[in-house]
Amino acid sequence: MATGIVSIAAADHGYRGISTVLVVIAAVVLPVLVVVCGLSWRRSAPDFGDPDVLLRLFTYVAACAVLGTRLAEYRAVLWILAGLAVQFWLTLTPLVIRRMWRIRWIGLRDRSHGAWELASVATSGLAILSADLQWLVGALVFWVLALVAYAAMTALILWRAFHERLDPGGFEPDGWILMGGLAIATLAGDRIHRIWTSDAVVTITVVTWVLATLWIPVLVYFAIRRFNLPGASGFRGVWWAMVFPLGMYSAATFAMAAEMGWRGLHTISLVFFWVALAAWVVLTAAGLLFLRSHHRVTGIDR
Repeated sequence: MATGIVSIAAADHGYRGISTVLVVIAAVVLPVLVVVCGLSWRRSAPDFGDPDVLLRLFTYVAACAVLGTRLAEYRAVLWILAGLAVQFWLTLTPLVIRRMWRIRWIGLRDRSHGAWELASVATSGLAILSADLQWLVGALVFWVLALVAYAAMTALILWRAFHERLDPGGFEPDGWILMGGLAIATLAGDRIHRIWTSDAVVTITVVTWVLATLWIPVLVYFAIRRFNLPGASGFRGVWWAMVFPLGMYSAATFAMAAEMGWRGLHTISLVFFWVALAAWVVLTAAGLLFLRSHHRVTGIDR
């Protein structure tokens, strides 16, 4: 997801070399991660009765959608990735609804966190793929479902936040998906408007972009507070959850600049692209160093 959207943002701003390198990495890493997850599950199967586990699986749908969007010029690839994404979404969504339905509202509140927005992100991704395939009805249905899912998950997350008195310990880096969910909904609205020139679509798209923008200072504030907590600065995989929203905001803002003709938005989009790319480079390097040190400590090389 993160690598794919940074590739899209790079292409938006004409950095074709950077974009090509990133999309190749994304295309290679995606099937590798699928195989690694499959092998890992054979050794120790995750608890698929836990809605948190199921909701995180929407990452696969979102990853297929982002990669398909970047490679939309290759129609065969677009159809394949769209098919994989829709098939997995149709399988996963009823399971998530069933598991969440069995848990009381208080239980959902206490478990909720930013990663739950992946359900909305993935569904918006399907709306974008549908628009790229000129399927207006599907694009609209997925877009509406994405907005509904975002509203539901955000209500739970904010309920938890206020219940915990906005304790920064309750805000993991995946909280940035609160902004990313709206940013990808903005991009979905832009793609839909390309095939259906509706004023209502434009209005909703502007609203989602404005709300995504309003999230940024709030998330920066809590990120600073959390970063000051003991041990919070160490590398963890959850930090990758920040890269996708940053890249997606760049792509969404670029689309808004083109749609509305606001030249200042192009500069904002460019700034967020470089921030996202810098975060991607830092986390890639930190992750490789972490794996190398872990490799030595565990003695896997023996």
